[in-house]
Amino acid sequence: MARRAPRWYFSFRSPYSWMAYRDLVDHHPLEAERIEWLPFWEPDLPAQDELERSNIRLPYVPMSKEKHLYILQDVRRLARARDLEMVWPVDPAPRWEVSHLAYLAAERLGAGREFIAETYRTRWERGEDISQPDTMRKIGETIGADPEALAGAHADPQIRELGMAALGSLHRDGVFGVPFFICGFDKYWGVDRLPDFVQRLQSPKVS
Repeated sequence: MARRAPRWYFSFRSPYSWMAYRDLVDHHPLEAERIEWLPFWEPDLPAQDELERSNIRLPYVPMSKEKHLYILQDVRRLARARDLEMVWPVDPAPRWEVSHLAYLAAERLGAGREFIAETYRTRWERGEDISQPDTMRKIGETIGADPEALAGAHADPQIRELGMAALGSLHRDGVFGVPFFICGFDKYWGVDRLPDFVQRLQSPKVS
């Protein structure tokens, strides 16, 4: 079996994933073009049921209050070190499949990278709610991708099938958080591990 290409798992929910995205595209653009980009999100109930029928259990753990408070402080510190302006978004009823399945729809339309860039800006620089289909519609208009396809991706059976394949991929890769980078048999978790991943990627042994 052929070895899979180097890849990273990202999430629109995670501020660490947003910062890893910025580090990757701002400082390592050549490497960004060499790797697979794969979404990570918490599935909704129908997807959870289907995953269970396939004996796939994803390692989601509820966040404690103490960890949440730490992340608030840590993210401000890391954003300041990168000179990034950020806004904490408010998600009254988060539905992460709305944005991540919209990404899969955008990718199928040839606008995946543009969608990622605009969605990260929308959430982490403008503080908007990306759980709303209307937000996906507006992103589609901004990047020139079919707005209705993005707004309705979470309910599109074909896109949901692609989503199940993506969730199966992160299960097989043993992904438990984001950002998560993989090169060959080597795995790297966390925004601070990106330099190690890039160094591994630049090794002569990696084709």
